[in-house]
Amino acid sequence: MGASINNLSTPLHSGRGWGKVSFFIARRYLFSKKSTNAINVISGISVVGVAVATMALVVTLSVFNGFSDLVATLFTAFDPQLELTPKEGKTAPADDPVLTEIRQLPQVSVATECVEDLALVAYRDRQAMVTIKGVDDNFDQLTHIREILYGDGQFELHAADLQYGILGIQLAEQLGMGYRFDEPLKVYTPRREGQVDITAPEEGFVEDELYSPGVLFAVMQAKYDKGYVLTSVGFARRIFDQQGMLSSLALRLKPGSDFEAVKSEIKRIAGDRYHVRDRYEQQDETFRIMKVEKLIAYIFLTFILMVACFNIIGSLSMLIIDKREDVVTLRNLGASDRQISQIFLFEGRMISAFGAVIGIVMGLLLCWIQQTFGIIALGSSAGSFIVDAYPVSVHFTDVLLVFVTVLVVGFLSVWYPVRYFSKRLLDM
Repeated sequence: MGASINNLSTPLHSGRGWGKVSFFIARRYLFSKKSTNAINVISGISVVGVAVATMALVVTLSVFNGFSDLVATLFTAFDPQLELTPKEGKTAPADDPVLTEIRQLPQVSVATECVEDLALVAYRDRQAMVTIKGVDDNFDQLTHIREILYGDGQFELHAADLQYGILGIQLAEQLGMGYRFDEPLKVYTPRREGQVDITAPEEGFVEDELYSPGVLFAVMQAKYDKGYVLTSVGFARRIFDQQGMLSSLALRLKPGSDFEAVKSEIKRIAGDRYHVRDRYEQQDETFRIMKVEKLIAYIFLTFILMVACFNIIGSLSMLIIDKREDVVTLRNLGASDRQISQIFLFEGRMISAFGAVIGIVMGLLLCWIQQTFGIIALGSSAGSFIVDAYPVSVHFTDVLLVFVTVLVVGFLSVWYPVRYFSKRLLDM
């Protein structure tokens, strides 16, 4: 080591030159054999600790991304690309000029009028509160509803005078139905006008019937499968007394359209009269909960990373003591106390950086294995869940966040200890 220092041609008093020297010395300290073998062991443990914590961060965040993407694909089959809802009140006129202008945009491929509200349904001796969602006949062109239908029938909302109701699969089970039900489904909604006669309370409700088209839908989300009945918009308008009105206007854009640009244009036309939401914004509550859970997991794992960085502090403390003679040599060559401390700061930062790189590579490898082979299953019995194995989705932004987090935590965790131990050593 002494020979290396004596042969240095860069002036030690030059700030820029000393940065190169300190990095060179720190690199030699990291890879060279120490006089005490325990220092090498602790340094290796430090790298491993940081790498394991980094790997855990990458894998955990990727699993949360996988669940989020999975939920998004499930909602995609039922939710439209864009949805406009009134900012005031529950309904708006279907012939509103603003809505007409939006329908006529060249990028709009399908526009569907929707009317939905709560109702009581009854089948034989069972009842349930549900959301009746009335849609136009082109709803199957708007969404991928046909992909989530089960039964021996087909997507059909009405035929002649018959009005069909397509139930969620959990709702059908709750009411004791199959794909086809022998008796019509009774639908009850309160009358919008007039007063309820307590002697004849049944007069305060509108009653109608829905028949089975021979299919049920399964979004694999209880919000829909247990609480929605899909029917024609004409039936919904009649039973809710909303003739000429709509609860929402659902849109699908033409392939190749600039989604964000079209969304901004629709927002401009809608002004302060309508909310314009994409699929994620329509399920904002669900995705917000998932983001909070992901953030909490990130925070907890960051604390574990901080604990792992304590190994770096122990390694550097022993290294400072081990290199006492080198420190004396450097001081005799004119290095300041701050410049000497910089060597050990570089040492700690290099351990953090190596641990971060190794951990990210290991994490990405584990994610690839899980994506390819599904090693870790969700349950012991196949088919019990929507997917058999934990879903994984690696996002570049998360990998970058993990790398920066490890570097920042590692750099901050060694700064004060190095300053403290270096000062104690230099004062001896």
